[in-house]
Amino acid sequence: MGSLKYTILIADDEEKIRKVLKINLKNKYRVILAQNGNEAIEYLNNEVVHLVLADLRMPGRSGLDLLQYVQQHYKHIPVIIITAFGSVENAVQAMKMGAYDYILKPVKIAEMKPLIEKALHYAQVLTENVQLKERLKKYEGSREIITANPQMLALLETLKQVAATPATVLIESESGTGKQLVADSVHYMSSRADNPFVQINCGAIPENLLESELFGHEKGAFTGAIHTKRGKFELADTGTIFLDEIGELPLELQVKLLHVLENQKFTRVGGTQYIQTNTRIVAATNRKLIDEVEKKTFRSDLYYRLKVVYLQIPPLRERQEDIPLLVQSFTEKYKLLNTHGQKNVEVSDEALDILQSYSWPGNVRELENIIQQSIIFAKDGPITSETLPPEILENAIKPSLTKAELQDEKNRRTETIIRDVECNFLKRILSKTRGNITRTAEISGYDRRQIQNLIKKHDINTENFK
Repeated sequence: MGSLKYTILIADDEEKIRKVLKINLKNKYRVILAQNGNEAIEYLNNEVVHLVLADLRMPGRSGLDLLQYVQQHYKHIPVIIITAFGSVENAVQAMKMGAYDYILKPVKIAEMKPLIEKALHYAQVLTENVQLKERLKKYEGSREIITANPQMLALLETLKQVAATPATVLIESESGTGKQLVADSVHYMSSRADNPFVQINCGAIPENLLESELFGHEKGAFTGAIHTKRGKFELADTGTIFLDEIGELPLELQVKLLHVLENQKFTRVGGTQYIQTNTRIVAATNRKLIDEVEKKTFRSDLYYRLKVVYLQIPPLRERQEDIPLLVQSFTEKYKLLNTHGQKNVEVSDEALDILQSYSWPGNVRELENIIQQSIIFAKDGPITSETLPPEILENAIKPSLTKAELQDEKNRRTETIIRDVECNFLKRILSKTRGNITRTAEISGYDRRQIQNLIKKHDINTENFK
């Protein structure tokens, strides 16, 4: 709430209790007093309230009635019930209905104050969680496949058809094209959407641990196996398992995976009992698996078992019409999730032209990273050619940009970078020396005249460092 006081609404039909509570709380909080439940509801509907203290028994609407109203209309506001010893059962009922806590009469201020602090902290966390969930909901909503490319639109139609079946899927495409997003879509458009979606990168786990990760292990199966562990296939039961970089799977594990595909069962490492599984497999690779089959590094029988449905995602360089759409999506995403304080994120026409003329060897993932980086460098301004990384400018093929113009652009960017580095370097040393030019010259290796010239060049006021 910053420097603003939290507002506490006290609802009690006893004037003495209302006054005592207000006297003890008014220095730290803004306090509103209500004589009964009806008056309290009026305040709730017309004031910003952060906490309600409500007497359990009041004429007209009771504390329970007031609690019920808060739960229905202002669920984020915690309610502390004030009750006499003989009504503890009702207070417990109030907590079951959603009250934060209760406190007994006569109210002890020393007990009341920490309870209020905890309740307000709880309310703040609750509000932050709701806000975070809303932001994440927007972010997750942006994870749909965004495209205007005919090949990709055809792929989306195929996904809808495939999702409705239990068929195994093999995705082959370059790194960064969105294989996981396609796997997500297959799962979340299927009847398994409410069940687990478990993923594992077969190339990111050491070979000696991969079998245990996939199929689990029994206690004592090997040194360090002090507990029985469930593997990814067990965790994904009734859902989908996404086997990323399937081309990295060792040959001996390929045999076990083939057995799972054929029999829908497996054993844990060190186990003898078969475990039944009802798991859909979606596999992905950036290799041409048929080439690996020819090299005998990938089993042909497993290849054809995986390739019931075969999907290829075109690289970004073949879908240039998607770049403006993706750029817009990523700028919206990082405007929503960034911690750098930008209010608006725009991309200049010149920058967009350059982005569309680049070949994107890292595909969509590379584009997303570049947008995120450019937003940081753009600060509160638009993304322009000056905020794009040098490698994008150097490798972008733009017919309207001559070689001389490209070189000028690179020179401008280089000068800007050097100027920024030089200025920051000087400010750091001046900060250490508290603006002492002689000491700054000694530390930096420049002479006094050079330091004075740099100070003038960057328009630095040394008084600011004293």
